[in-house]
Amino acid sequence: MEKRTGKKSLLMLIILTMSLCLISACGQTPAPDPGEADGYTLDNIRNYVVGIDEEMELDNGSKKAVTNFDNAATTPALQPVTDEVNEKLQKYGSIGRGYSQKSNYSTELYNDTRDKVLEFVGADPANYTVFYVNNTTDGLNKLATALVEDKSDVILTTRIEHHSNDLPWRENATVIYAEVDDQGRVMYDEIEKQLQNNDVKYVSVTAASNVTGYVTDVHRVAKLAHKYGAKIIVDGAQIVAHRKFSMLGKTEDENIDFFVFSAHKMYSPYGGGAVVGLSDVLMEHMPKFYGGGTINIVGDDWVEYAEAPKSYEAGSPNYPGVVGLGKAIDILEEIGFDNIEAHEKVLNQKLVDGLLKMDNIIVYGDYEDLSDRVGVITFNFSDANSSLVAEELSQHYGIATRRGAFCANPYVWRLYGLTDEQVHNFAECSDVNTPGMIRVSFGIYNTEEEVDYLLKVLPDAVKRAKKTNEKNWNMANPEY
Repeated sequence: MEKRTGKKSLLMLIILTMSLCLISACGQTPAPDPGEADGYTLDNIRNYVVGIDEEMELDNGSKKAVTNFDNAATTPALQPVTDEVNEKLQKYGSIGRGYSQKSNYSTELYNDTRDKVLEFVGADPANYTVFYVNNTTDGLNKLATALVEDKSDVILTTRIEHHSNDLPWRENATVIYAEVDDQGRVMYDEIEKQLQNNDVKYVSVTAASNVTGYVTDVHRVAKLAHKYGAKIIVDGAQIVAHRKFSMLGKTEDENIDFFVFSAHKMYSPYGGGAVVGLSDVLMEHMPKFYGGGTINIVGDDWVEYAEAPKSYEAGSPNYPGVVGLGKAIDILEEIGFDNIEAHEKVLNQKLVDGLLKMDNIIVYGDYEDLSDRVGVITFNFSDANSSLVAEELSQHYGIATRRGAFCANPYVWRLYGLTDEQVHNFAECSDVNTPGMIRVSFGIYNTEEEVDYLLKVLPDAVKRAKKTNEKNWNMANPEY
């Protein structure tokens, strides 16, 4: 049995995936009456998850409710969130533009939710404002087109980032990177070194990795950024449903300047999200999105644009997304982030302990110290194709995971031990024949029993994946 971090030799796994590439020629439980419920807790939250008991057909024709371990991609809706949206739609009217009772009601709710968001992240309304976005990717793109004034502007980010906190900066600015260590953690000394040696305008970092679950000490990064005259932007997509987040640090120089997050990762999948940012900076800029709602007045050949947040919200607002976001905040805060964090640590530890008992297992990142990880664990088997294993888990056992490089390719390749040159060999391969990891990501409703189920069936899923792999090999090479 081998227990290894992803940085160590993965020769067997790389050979397996490269060989495959060459061969291929390159249901819902009814929610209790809110009036009878004792509030939202970790003990009763499964009662409110939309579709949790919905049975789906497996490859053998039987039906089973899905065990969902793909929450880092998106979370299921909570019934109280959908109920809130449906209720508020009864009084829906044009936001900020109509003359009616419904319009006034909707506008007030829409703007009041900004205050709720500010409170949720501990932002002082005297210094910060909120504008709504479709998701974190949308928010980061808007900031990139607004805050960057010239392609020569230098943005510092890290190799731990999701593509959404990398590609928008590549397209609009000059990007430099701080490397990660052998375990995949952010190197704060490397961040300071880059700040010392470059005229950095913004530092943009994730609050938590969607690959390893590592939590970044963003207030420490903020202090470094401000020390060298830069401002900090935080990608909060993977933190908002897991840990309590505050824009405010222990001292003023640790404060966060901009924070971006999505509602669909916090149990409100209505395409909502928000950017919280310094009002004075936002009012000096405008993203490359124009149209209704962004202007004060327009003449024949001149335009006077509105100030933030209106200047960042072109077009008709996403009212359901905003309503859902507000309700999701209420529920998470009622459950309590201390409780959520403690629950995830139990699930993480149980999963890792079980995985390390298996043959040829590779657990990525630091599996001895899980204290700085949200509910995300990635792993592989050195003698099995990860795509086939994930497919077996889904099709035969009804377990949803994520397999691949998770829109964080440069980070995954580092954990995987692949060079940039090696990665090019997989550019034209189908998904099953590219390197990838299996990710298990937990939600507030996942249980220890579900982890036990995964650990119980995983060895058999690996065996089935190996048989499928051998069959495909022999079909491609009859004389093998």
